Amino acid sequence: MRLAWALVIAAGFAAPAHGWEEPARGSQARSDLMSAVRPHVEWHLGAPVQFVVNDLRVDGDVAYGSLSPQRPGGAAIDVFSTPAYRRGSLSYEELDGLRFHVLYQKSGKVWVAVHWSMGATDVWWAVSELCAVWRPVTPEVCQGL
Repeated sequence: MRLAWALVIAAGFAAPAHGWEEPARGSQARSDLMSAVRPHVEWHLGAPVQFVVNDLRVDGDVAYGSLSPQRPGGAAIDVFSTPAYRRGSLSYEELDGLRFHVLYQKSGKVWVAVHWSMGATDVWWAVSELCAVWRPVTPEVCQGL
C-alpha cells in the first residue's frame, strides 16, 4: 500500500498543470482550513495540535489537505496517551502514521471538513462519488473515474 501511495504522490508532482492553488502560509484561507479540521483531530489526539502541511489545495469551493499533526513546537504526539487510544477507538497498529487526509467544502463563507481520515493505508478518496466533487483538487487520483 505504501508503494501505491508513493506512486500517487509522485504522479501529483509530475503533473505539469493544475487549476488548484495552495493557500499561502499565514493566509486567512489556510488558517480557516486548519480550523475546520482541528476539532476532529483534537477529539482523537488531544489538544493542542498544530499541523505540518504536506499538501494543501484549493479550487473554488473545494479543497484537499494532507496534514501531519504535532504538538506546538514540533513535539511528536504520543499515540498511547491520546483520548482516542484511551477510549479504545484507536488501534495504532492498523494506522499508517497519524497523517490526516481531508476533503473540504466551502459552505457560505465557512470551510467544512466533509470527509477525513487518520492514518489511511489506502487512497480512499479515489472513488467516483468523491471524484465527482473533489476532482479539481485531486486530479491525479481521479483519472478515469
